[in-house]
Amino acid sequence: MSQHQVVSREEWIAARKALLAREKQMSQAFDELNAERRSMPWVRIDKEYVFDTPQGKKTLSQLFDGRSQLIVYHFMFGPDAKEGCVGCSFFSDHVDGANQHISHHDVKFIAVSRGPLASLEAYKKRMGWKFDWVSSAGSDFNYDFNVTFTKEAMAKGEVYYNYEMTKATTEDLHGISVFYKDDSGAIFQTYSSYGRGDERALGAYMFLDITPKGRNETGPNKNLTDWVRRHDTYSNGAK
Repeated sequence: MSQHQVVSREEWIAARKALLAREKQMSQAFDELNAERRSMPWVRIDKEYVFDTPQGKKTLSQLFDGRSQLIVYHFMFGPDAKEGCVGCSFFSDHVDGANQHISHHDVKFIAVSRGPLASLEAYKKRMGWKFDWVSSAGSDFNYDFNVTFTKEAMAKGEVYYNYEMTKATTEDLHGISVFYKDDSGAIFQTYSSYGRGDERALGAYMFLDITPKGRNETGPNKNLTDWVRRHDTYSNGAK
């Protein structure tokens, strides 16, 4: 870290108030962005998807579990995976706390992966998570929502992800999709985000962003993979 200027309390308060004005501007801008997101048009989902769940086969409609709003986290966990990806695990560590509240506010959260249900359940138990996690194995769900890519697409070296063609690096990627079910039972996709769009759910980042070192992602990848580990594999020495 570079050496910071050290000033009097009065000078610090003046600088802090100047930054506070900018923070308030950003908060207002984010409120406006959220309103714009909610006003986006919807697309109706007419295709039926079936998932493997601990309670047996369920359709997308049944995943709403009595709510009108469904948040799906596309968790990277392929058919042959032995454990979930580090980034998706980091995201998932943040879910249960929020889920204690949003589940009582007409929102259902669920994670979906292509891996077999038994593998998902085993990893969920290892991580100590409580949220629902189901398998989309055998369905087109992951492919239709652009988080899993065909072998043909991978062979070409480019896949459609985050609304553009990008270099193919892995068969599965992460994202969030949001759905609404109306009183007639019709289901609509209202929003999907990928890549850094998932960051708004990462409370650990929100804490780090107010510290002097910030996210401090200074390794070769310049992202969370430089430092984040599955929470049960950190070394004992915290620093």
